[in-house]
Amino acid sequence: MRRRKFLTLLSSAAAVWPLGARAQQRIGPRRVGWLDIFPENDPSSQARRTAFLEAVEKLGWTVGRNLAIDYRWGLFDLARARLAGIELLNLQPDLLLCTGAPVTLAMQQTTRTVPIIFTIVVDPVGLGVVPSLAHPGGNITGFSYFESTIGGKWLALLKEIAPQVSRVALMFNPESSPHSRLIYQTMKTAVAGSSIQLSMATVREPVEIEHAMSELGREPGGGVIISADSFLYTNRKLIVELAARNRVPTIYGVPGNAAEGGLIYYVVDVVDLTRKAAAYVDRILRGEKPAELPVQQPTNFVMGINLKTAAALGLTVPNTLLVSANDVIE
Repeated sequence: MRRRKFLTLLSSAAAVWPLGARAQQRIGPRRVGWLDIFPENDPSSQARRTAFLEAVEKLGWTVGRNLAIDYRWGLFDLARARLAGIELLNLQPDLLLCTGAPVTLAMQQTTRTVPIIFTIVVDPVGLGVVPSLAHPGGNITGFSYFESTIGGKWLALLKEIAPQVSRVALMFNPESSPHSRLIYQTMKTAVAGSSIQLSMATVREPVEIEHAMSELGREPGGGVIISADSFLYTNRKLIVELAARNRVPTIYGVPGNAAEGGLIYYVVDVVDLTRKAAAYVDRILRGEKPAELPVQQPTNFVMGINLKTAAALGLTVPNTLLVSANDVIE
C-alpha cells in the first residue's frame, strides 16, 4: 500500500515538474509568448511592439541573442485566443504577455503555471482576473486599462461638449469587451436622478454598428460612447463616418487620435503601458513571481479633440476641454 501511495505521489509530481525543470535547464534564449487582440499591421500594434523591444533591450534582453518572442495577433474573442494560447504553450514559453481581456481570460483558463502579464484589461478585479490589485496571487499580474468607473468620465465629457444630449448609448461587442457590462453598471449609477436615458448598443458585425448609429441619429439628443473594445477599434473609421453622417456626438474610449475625425478620444497611453510591461517581463525572467508584483493602474491618459468635427456638429468646445487636451485638430 505504501509503495502504491509513493508511486501515485511520484506520478503527480511528474505532471507538474517538467515545466519548472525546463525553465531551469533551458539552453539558449528565454521565450516570451505575445498574444494580442489587435491586428499586427495596426499602427498601435507596431508602436507598442517597438516600444516594448526598445524597453527590454535597455534591460539587457535582445531578440536573437538571449530573447525569443512568438507573436499571435487579432485574437479578439475567447475561442480564437484559447487556440492561439495552446499553440504558444506548446513552444514552452517562460511567460505570456497578453493584451486585452479576451486573451487574458482565455489564458487564465488555460494555464495556472506559466507566468502571465496582461495589459489593456479594464477592471481586472471585476472581471475575476485577479483577486486584488495589490496582491494578485497565482500566476497573473499586469497593467489595467481604466477602471469600470471610466464610464462616468466619458459621460461627463459628452455632456460638457454636447449639453443637449439626452439619450446616450454605450456601444460594445460583448465578446471582445466583456468588461463593458461593468462599465455600463457604473454609468447607470452616474446618471441616476438625471434626465439622461442610458442604453446598451451591443454590436457584433459592422452592419449592427450602422443600425445603432442610425437609431441614435433618428431624433435629436442622441449621443454614443465607444467602449474600450478591439472590435470597435478595428471598425473605428466606419464609426467616425457614421457618427458624422448621422450627426451623433461620440466619445471614443478606444486607442486612436483626433486626426482620424472622431470628436473626442479619451484613452490610456497604450504605448506607455506596454513599455511599463517590459519591466515586469524583465523581473519575472530574472526570477520574481507574478504573485509578488502588484497590478498597476494607468497613470498616463491622452485626450484628443477634433474642432472641425465639433463645428460640423454645431458644437462649441469649452475652453476647459481645450486646455486639458493633449491633441487638438483644427
